[in-house]
Amino acid sequence: MKIRYMLLHAYGMGGTIRTVLNQAGAMAAAGHDVEVISTVRRRDEPQFEIDSRVRVTALADQRGGVRTDSVGRRAWRMMRGRIVPVGEFKADWFTERVERAVIDYVSSLKDGILVTTRPALNLISARRTPESVVRVAQEHMNLGTYPETVRSDIARYYGRLDAVVTLTASDREDYRELLPGARVEWVPNAVATVGRAPTRQENPIVVAAGRLVAQKGFDLLIPAFKQVAARNPAWSLRIFGTGPKKDGLAKLIAEHGLADSVTLMGRSDRLDQELAKASIYVLSSRFEGLPMVMIESMAHALPIVAFDCPTGPGDVLTHDHDGLLVPARDVDALAAGMNRLIADRDLRVRMGSAAAATALEYSPQKVMPMWERMFADLAATR
Repeated sequence: MKIRYMLLHAYGMGGTIRTVLNQAGAMAAAGHDVEVISTVRRRDEPQFEIDSRVRVTALADQRGGVRTDSVGRRAWRMMRGRIVPVGEFKADWFTERVERAVIDYVSSLKDGILVTTRPALNLISARRTPESVVRVAQEHMNLGTYPETVRSDIARYYGRLDAVVTLTASDREDYRELLPGARVEWVPNAVATVGRAPTRQENPIVVAAGRLVAQKGFDLLIPAFKQVAARNPAWSLRIFGTGPKKDGLAKLIAEHGLADSVTLMGRSDRLDQELAKASIYVLSSRFEGLPMVMIESMAHALPIVAFDCPTGPGDVLTHDHDGLLVPARDVDALAAGMNRLIADRDLRVRMGSAAAATALEYSPQKVMPMWERMFADLAATR
């Protein structure tokens, strides 16, 4: 099969980029003709490894800088936008030239499968990709996080697509309710679980990871860990990732007197090894799609403490089996969950073993055949 994956920025960082590139590589390894379309290009080299069998094409090369919209275009976008709605989280990336480049590209296609990976691209595909192409929208964020401007366009146009694919079963039901009659499927992201060293539960380390943005809730995790450090001064928290909230989080750590207990580790190329050294993984997100690093941590037999935020943790974890789910944004409950695991090594070992078994359900061997069957079924209708 000829499969094209369209990303906003295939050369950047982020969970969506990483998982889509992994999927593209797996499909190429299975013998399919695979191409990744990067809407924009702002780096010379990609941040993640791309399988050599996967072709990469960029529609708008912005390495020399971003060309802005015309005055008239900016005024139009303030009112409504052309196709990309106001409120789409990356709407600012879709200048007049970028949006036109995407429209021209998808309009030129005649066959194969096009997988688009965010609302802006999904909406353009729904309205401009010819029906001779199999059009699949991958949703990497749960429906409830989008503002009304985006949800209304999803309701209006996603029914034109051949399939909408969500990362969690609960989000699938939300999309089915919004899109009666549309084909909405659930296919989780694949996580490579083979060769991940299990934790030995020897080090008093709690780990969290993700972009330093409001979504990830590290501003909630830090005060929660203040309670943990008060009861367990030997334990430390390491937060891996980069992002615009770094300075604010560093200030929060200092305000809580946690300079000796909480460290912003930055980006690491050795996150696997860091996870294997830890004893607990904590997820403090305000909302999620499917938390990939959490599942990777489970593959290292790490027990999880997670906010039961909209979609993601509750779709993966079974409370008191492979982790602890606590009420969303409840700082005291998050602290209590960490303290409970810290106090009971046997519990950490038992939950960690169960977590490793759960992570196997997200292995490429389980997930990629789901994609192949769906693609084959959709292609057969052509």
